[in-house]
Amino acid sequence: MFENILKNIREKSPIVHCITNYVTVNDVANTILASGASPIMADDVEEVEDIVSISNSLVLNIGTLNSRTIDSMIKAGKMANKIKIPVVLDPVGMGASKLRTETTLKLLKEVKFSVIRGNASEIKSLVHGSRTSSGVDVSVEDIIDESNIVDYIEITKELKRIYNGVIAVTGPIDIVTNGEKTYIIRNGQENMERVTGTGCMLSGLIGGFVGGNPDSILDSTAAAIATMGLCGEMANERIMREDLGTGSLRTYLIDYISKIDGKILSGGIKIESR
Repeated sequence: MFENILKNIREKSPIVHCITNYVTVNDVANTILASGASPIMADDVEEVEDIVSISNSLVLNIGTLNSRTIDSMIKAGKMANKIKIPVVLDPVGMGASKLRTETTLKLLKEVKFSVIRGNASEIKSLVHGSRTSSGVDVSVEDIIDESNIVDYIEITKELKRIYNGVIAVTGPIDIVTNGEKTYIIRNGQENMERVTGTGCMLSGLIGGFVGGNPDSILDSTAAAIATMGLCGEMANERIMREDLGTGSLRTYLIDYISKIDGKILSGGIKIESR
């Protein structure tokens, strides 16, 4: 289903400019590299426009937000819009603090985003202004399951109507929509939550996928999310088999991203469209 999307990334090796979380920046870069794309992590306000101008996509992640990088994000985002490359927003911890909330809303006002990806608490906070996040993690009461999936489909569609672009809410079940077509993805493994930054890694991966497939934002976002989930499943199976821990899970996750191809993805993907 997504074979050409993977092929394009590896043939084009799109440059992904990330202004991201310093806790996870190395893992984000390695995940992007594993996919076949090329990361560049530049956040100084004096160079972000130059870096964006040679890039194929931009990822903005507010996970370790500080006043120095806010201006850099806005400046980079405006340049990305000017040259018409995809921009991905990861509103980490949206609703957890006044600074995060105000910065996210400012970014959404100043920059046009191709993809907004967050956990259920972050997405609900964007739509309803609620503050239900547990720091940067999803609140237990917000976790997506079969009982509330229809509600979350409507929430993502509502957010799309407000901000346009593709909306992705990720968790045990992932929802990706452009308002007209919605993908439901059921890949992934709960042990992935025990590795810090898997959400940041996913946003970087989305940056690579949309950078290599700028005319297929919805499908490439869904493909990135399915790839991350399936590779997490395979990595977990291996650490269980070898009686290893979460450090190995992190390593094998990146390993499997580097090895996945269209045949493996098509054989393991758990996806439906509505």
